[in-house]
Amino acid sequence: MSANIFFERKGPFLLNEIFNNIQFKKKIKIFDIKPLEDAKNIDLTFLESVDYIDFAKSTKAFYCITTNKLKSYLQKNCEPIIVENVLFELCKVTKKFYPSADIDSPDSSLKSPKKSSYSKVKFGNNVLVGKNCKIGNSTSIGSNSIIEHDVLIGDNCVIGSQAVIRNSLIGNNVVIQDGCKIGLKGFGFIPLKGKNLRFPHIGKVILKDNVEIGANCTIDRGSINDTVIGENTFLDNQVHIAHNVKIGSNCMIAGQVGFAGSSIIGDSVSIGGQAGVSGHLKIGSNVKIGGGSGVVKDIKDGTVVMGYPAVPLKDFIRNSKK
Repeated sequence: MSANIFFERKGPFLLNEIFNNIQFKKKIKIFDIKPLEDAKNIDLTFLESVDYIDFAKSTKAFYCITTNKLKSYLQKNCEPIIVENVLFELCKVTKKFYPSADIDSPDSSLKSPKKSSYSKVKFGNNVLVGKNCKIGNSTSIGSNSIIEHDVLIGDNCVIGSQAVIRNSLIGNNVVIQDGCKIGLKGFGFIPLKGKNLRFPHIGKVILKDNVEIGANCTIDRGSINDTVIGENTFLDNQVHIAHNVKIGSNCMIAGQVGFAGSSIIGDSVSIGGQAGVSGHLKIGSNVKIGGGSGVVKDIKDGTVVMGYPAVPLKDFIRNSKK
């Protein structure tokens, strides 16, 4: 996860300022909130599932928000901060460091692009660009599209009409077709009585070189991590990718496929139309998922699956004959 250039970070804060109801012996300053694999000794991190115990064993963080059941997975130099609900506490901490990341307010810096600043970029009518954007040579952007502040777009890209791009880093030779919404806040909140607590999303979207995004796709930025799409992966129209999803290289994803948050997809994966992938799953490389399937479990490399719930193709064919 690279440096956060899209949201203003507050702090640093003392641990006693972050957790008012917990007494800490030392006056420790915390500079940021980061996932286990990216956190340094000046950062606070979190462990809320056994799915991430491998990262817990190697994290460089000195303090981790977790539960009594999970604290044993942390290495000795990482002190657990025991809470009842990790995500609830994480939400509050993230909002303290990044108070403007829980709602996507309109970008007040948007202006018509100056030709002197983007002499080698082609713009359609009514395009708006925010401050500190960088757009590469020979890139074209269609009419009525919005590129918000600090977005980076590489060379030879094609951005269609009526696209909205924020909180994103886009490589070279990327095609984004009409109507796409990329880098918006994902669907994350803590249910409370009377008023839900919105979870700030401080990650970004990374589209690597030679990616193609079909019309009317939505790609949410990461919550704490980033959402990443690997080189030469192509998405058909109306695909939804939720926060923190990571898709490998050379994947082919047909129309109306949906990915729930934090799933990891390997390389050279093919997914048929209207399939759904549940959250926090690991899909191996060279996997094929049939159209309309519902994936609710991890899938090993080279497997072909079909059905709801998705099962190996041979099992699906055998069961359909009964």
